[in-house]
Amino acid sequence: MAQYDVIIIGGGPGGYNAGIRAGQLGLKAAVVEKRGTLGGTCLNVGCMPSKALLHASELYDAANNEFATLGIEVKPKLNLVQMMKQKAESVSALTKGVEFLFKKNKVDWVKGAGKIVGQGKVEVTAEDGSVITLETANIVIATGSEPSPLPGVEVDQKRIVDSTGALSLPEVPKSLIVIGAGIIGLELGSVWRRLGAEVTVVEFLDRITPGMDAETAKTFQRSLTKQGIAFKLGSKVTGAKAGKSNVSLTVEPVAGGAAETLTADYVLLAIGRRPYTDGLGLESVGIVPDKRGFIETDHFKTSAPGVWAIGDAILGPMLAHKAEEDSVACIEMIAGKWGHVDYNLVPSVVYTAPEVAWVGKTEEQLKEAGVAYKAGKFPFSANSRAKINHETEGFAKVLADAKTDEILGVHIIGPQAGEMIGEYCVAMAFKAASEDVARTCHPHPTRSEAGRQAAMGVEGWTMQA
Repeated sequence: MAQYDVIIIGGGPGGYNAGIRAGQLGLKAAVVEKRGTLGGTCLNVGCMPSKALLHASELYDAANNEFATLGIEVKPKLNLVQMMKQKAESVSALTKGVEFLFKKNKVDWVKGAGKIVGQGKVEVTAEDGSVITLETANIVIATGSEPSPLPGVEVDQKRIVDSTGALSLPEVPKSLIVIGAGIIGLELGSVWRRLGAEVTVVEFLDRITPGMDAETAKTFQRSLTKQGIAFKLGSKVTGAKAGKSNVSLTVEPVAGGAAETLTADYVLLAIGRRPYTDGLGLESVGIVPDKRGFIETDHFKTSAPGVWAIGDAILGPMLAHKAEEDSVACIEMIAGKWGHVDYNLVPSVVYTAPEVAWVGKTEEQLKEAGVAYKAGKFPFSANSRAKINHETEGFAKVLADAKTDEILGVHIIGPQAGEMIGEYCVAMAFKAASEDVARTCHPHPTRSEAGRQAAMGVEGWTMQA
């Protein structure tokens, strides 16, 4: 039996960052990962490959529809094989980078499926069936999540795919139906729409992107509709039948009414994700997940001594960067240091075009809580850099406490919103007032000025470009 200070089950963003931080702090650490590469869903079949396709498809769309306006006359030809190849090469480079960091920080990668078999004991079953048992003072569960299933819709990764399958379709569909109007479905739907597919999004709720600020979501939906994506909101999928060349989907109104049948070349099931906590041997140490599969924790500590949990396995935003924050805080606590994550300051980003990003509270949340607030908003149509670049869709909105002026939430829809939101994450971490941002000099001309102008708008002194 091998002896460790900490063993992490799962090699995704939470797991590999936990291993690296443990190594940096001088702990003897091992990461158990059954996938053939490190990085988990995010690096291998999630965040990174989807961004590669989003970027490539945006350039293809720009060449088709925007270059001529800029005086660049081209006729682009899609090479889907090469697009998928460069995606795979980028992913490979990233996973190898994680392996390098493991070696640099003396972290062991134990290849196989991990299972807790008692206090301080992790059993690892390799691909060839061989089994070893490792001993440790601490176990960290960082197993991430998997796509949520939907009764009546069986994913075969051929005609009915989940997010993994949607990243590697062998052809551009003539038609694609996306079940679920959340971040994953809209990102991948927009990829295939730009490459030529007719895309229809079917959503159970009467709005897209639940949890997003309502005004921002409405603007976002208008933008996607303008791009050619069709929406069927308030609709429930009750069944799907895959044939050799298409899929028939049965859909009925949530409010009641006649069912209808939709047909498409492919169907993408993207109704969310659920914790991957089955089969981990949690019962061997008395841990009982809730009905959704989440493990209850108190500052990452589970009910079992010496067992910790982070990332998508516990409550909170199911985001890679949240898992990374969890991992550092958890390992530092194991090492006897102080660790904390402010979940109100975990930003969210939708990497479509335009991008959508937000941090903190929405207007709806503030109203429900009875918090008096002021709002400042600035459109990208009045931003110099956005005008010059012909990227004028969207706005930046800042919500601040009506009495103290502390920034409570920021919502941006527009070009590079995901990059811009970081400024406000830092500002809010230091309890900044909207006036602090409003009176901070920003470079001109940049898109970031829209964020500043929105802060100025809280007190009504926005200056149009």
